[in-house]
Amino acid sequence: MSHKTKLFTTIAIGVLALVLQFVFHLNIAAQVIVTLMGSVISLTMLIEMIKTLRAGKYGVDILAITAIVATLAISEYWASLMILVMLTGGDALEDYAQHKAGSELKSLLDNTPSTAHRFDGDKLTDITIEDVHIDDHLLVKPGEVVPVDGIILNGESTLDESSLTGESRPIDRRAGDDVMSGAVNGDSALTIQATKAAADSQYQKIVALVKESEARPAHFVRLADRYAVPFTLVAYLIAGLAWTISGDPHRFAEVLVVASPCPLILAAPVALVSGMSRASRNGIIVKTGTVIEKLANAKTVAFDKTGTITRGVLAVDQVAPAADISAAHLLRAAASAEQQSNHILARSLVKSTRRDKLLPTDHIVETTGAGVTAQVGGETIRVGKADFAEAPASAQVDGTAVYISINGTYAGMITFNDQLRPEAAATIADLHTLGVNHVMMLTGDKKETAQAIADEVGIDDLQAECLPQDKIDMLNGLPDDQRPSVMVGDGVN
Repeated sequence: MSHKTKLFTTIAIGVLALVLQFVFHLNIAAQVIVTLMGSVISLTMLIEMIKTLRAGKYGVDILAITAIVATLAISEYWASLMILVMLTGGDALEDYAQHKAGSELKSLLDNTPSTAHRFDGDKLTDITIEDVHIDDHLLVKPGEVVPVDGIILNGESTLDESSLTGESRPIDRRAGDDVMSGAVNGDSALTIQATKAAADSQYQKIVALVKESEARPAHFVRLADRYAVPFTLVAYLIAGLAWTISGDPHRFAEVLVVASPCPLILAAPVALVSGMSRASRNGIIVKTGTVIEKLANAKTVAFDKTGTITRGVLAVDQVAPAADISAAHLLRAAASAEQQSNHILARSLVKSTRRDKLLPTDHIVETTGAGVTAQVGGETIRVGKADFAEAPASAQVDGTAVYISINGTYAGMITFNDQLRPEAAATIADLHTLGVNHVMMLTGDKKETAQAIADEVGIDDLQAECLPQDKIDMLNGLPDDQRPSVMVGDGVN
């Protein structure tokens, strides 16, 4: 019987007993129903508690169950019913919170690739990724997630690998390059050769890590349960003395009712569920209520970079026109030319310009892996890679940028960066103030890019170019004096 079922059954028993006693004046019938059903529910909870005790765990529930049994034994069935409502209510609230966190985690993992398009001769067949074998030739369509790790045989595209590496900018991949499962393909189809089976591919390893953490939760005793054993023993001792001295078993039950930790049983889950709901509204998934208590003792906080310390969205950084062209004209021309493209940098360009400022375009030609050519306001605009826009070597930069030519003449470039969250530096400072003595950044991004972010927000311990497994290994390798640790990430991280 689930905790939710126990709660509803207990409430139903209470309502029925109230009707029988105060409407039909059937006091004995009400007592019998509450006693029988209360005994059944208490017995199931007692069995669960014994199993828990055998597993080496203990809690405040033992005293409440004893109080229920004692009050039923002396026919104080309304008192037992109230304790039972609070006990089952607290357990049901905890179940609700855990189920909610689990459903949100499931939706996060629903993006796991499940199918692949395999070439069988000249025929394309849809198969499950479990049926993919090493050396199979697969088609990855535009916008699809790469199903397994492989190497590109045909095609050239821009891939979003941020969920795997933390790299916010799109990565250009072409024939001969390796690709990882979980990367999102851009606007061109790719033919890849599988180099790993699904179970050994990068994204499936992430899913396996999450499932492993679900199956092996960290051992932690709730604050309320730490004092359960001494408190329970003292309560039993006082109750036993009261019974012995008075000779009245009612005194035993009365002491247990007074000592029954109903505020801890019911109020603590209410507070934890409220905290978890508040966190959920802010996009934070809390796995169990005990995690909130555990946060108070954290000594290390590790941050992912992309989408956590930064916004995770590339935005226009600088507009660098050449010759006599104004920055406003260069940005407007580039955004107008790109307004029908689905490329991630094209979307950032369009977003940086007001819709009513965009000019109408025609004769749009998109050259895969190179850029876009369009007629904008009587001018021929080319936006894309440096060689596509005929940019001189002296104008090219190492960061993320697009280059623009107007009527065959190089006109300038526009650079992009992942914007820092405005509250990031203050958050790091607050953590130090609250007693967290070790703050890390674990990111898959390149060290040079990550170092600039770390310096700006005040993080000293930087570990760059990490895959998800590397991040877990680093957290598992922390010494005891830097535990418990907290990992803050976005999406799959």
